[in-house]
Amino acid sequence: MSEKYDVVVIGAGPGGYVAAIRAAQLGLKTACIEEYVGKDGKQALGGTCLNVGCIPSKALLDSSWKFHEAQDGLALHGIETKGVSIDVPAMIDRKDKIVKQFTGGVASLFKANGVTSIEGHGKLLANKQVEVTAKDGTTTVIEAGNVILASGSRPIDIPPAPLTENIIVDSTSALDFQTTPQKLGVIGAGVIGLELGSVWRRLGAEVVVFEALDKFLSLADEQVAKEALKTFTKQGLQVRLGARVTGTEVKGEQVTVSFTDANGEQQLTFDKLIVAVGRRAYTENLLASDCGVDLDERGVIFVDDYCETSAPGVYAVGDAVRGPMLAHKSSEEGVMVAERIAGQKAAMNYDLVPSVIYTHPEIAWVGKNEQQLKAENVEVNIGVFPFAANGRAVAANETTGMVKVIADAKTDRVLGVHAIGPGAAELVQQGAIAMEFGTSAEDIGMMVFSHPTVSEALKEAALAVNGHAIHVANRKKR
Repeated sequence: MSEKYDVVVIGAGPGGYVAAIRAAQLGLKTACIEEYVGKDGKQALGGTCLNVGCIPSKALLDSSWKFHEAQDGLALHGIETKGVSIDVPAMIDRKDKIVKQFTGGVASLFKANGVTSIEGHGKLLANKQVEVTAKDGTTTVIEAGNVILASGSRPIDIPPAPLTENIIVDSTSALDFQTTPQKLGVIGAGVIGLELGSVWRRLGAEVVVFEALDKFLSLADEQVAKEALKTFTKQGLQVRLGARVTGTEVKGEQVTVSFTDANGEQQLTFDKLIVAVGRRAYTENLLASDCGVDLDERGVIFVDDYCETSAPGVYAVGDAVRGPMLAHKSSEEGVMVAERIAGQKAAMNYDLVPSVIYTHPEIAWVGKNEQQLKAENVEVNIGVFPFAANGRAVAANETTGMVKVIADAKTDRVLGVHAIGPGAAELVQQGAIAMEFGTSAEDIGMMVFSHPTVSEALKEAALAVNGHAIHVANRKKR
């Protein structure tokens, strides 16, 4: 007779492992199935985020920025450096050690919370039974009172640029370059493309980013996106908008990219090409035909507002369901589902999921942007405060960008916070906290902020909403 669990989670990424831990904390007998294997050939928990996404990319972004600063940014402080070089394999090794630290940390958390970790591929069968296929091909079936599907996502492939070993690569392989390419092409000017392009540009690569859309960062506030494009161009990223890649040809150790833009058909040759056009739900071989779970035409699992699928007692979270593919969105869904299975009335506010691009400067936002609110005919007041007027930012030579607060013109309730600049992610998170409690711009302006901090830019932007900013000229007075 197969073993039975209260909760079986398929996938140990940020949605799955968090769900498993929370379920176990709530007294539910929980197992989590994961098939991913790390570089050492052993099971690696943590999913895309910890293994080949959020964490390793931030490690490389940090290392590459320190190199850039050592090369070009210290003279302003009176620090002289000579002969600065980068050991790329050492940088990659540091990244790998950080990944191993965190994936091992998840394993330790499983043990501490009593979660049973099962290695293999999980597949949902009928009646909430789960088939586990081990590496050697053997299968076992376990029974579950509830199932949480957290299978994550995979990079999207495109026909004009089929992946090849070490020349045309996806975002995963781009984390493991052993040398800096002289010329690097990136298809896609989204979060992944901009972050990876920034890493290798700082290390000396000539980087061209192809974006099929005519608009840069279409999901961001237009004012922030405009500032970002200007900044990235200044940093040396060549962003080509309206550039649609039509084909690639690998010859020797290089790849020639054919594309069309406003100037017609063109070609450029690179040492490496990164395909970063987005990600797709990973639901292949996840569901038996009679399991009762419905998918849409893109392979995304249908769920309700509380992440329950069309099969009672079966839930799905994270990248495999609707909404933005963000680790923190996945984690909060995992907590919500675990708590609902345990009988609690948990819910999640999807209107306040922050978005961050960890370039330098950082770009972040939460809530609605100006163009969205205009399209909805919502009358708003807007306050903007530049980091060039913030004492802490000037002292740190981090003056690029601004904080933008958008509030309802009638109620003064904050509807969106957007930032590009130092600590943008942290500032926007402060905005998210305020918005969760229905805070007004006036409320933020009345709070006492430490001086000097970059956080003061948020306070000043909130004050500027109603024409009360102190350290920048107001557009209007009240």
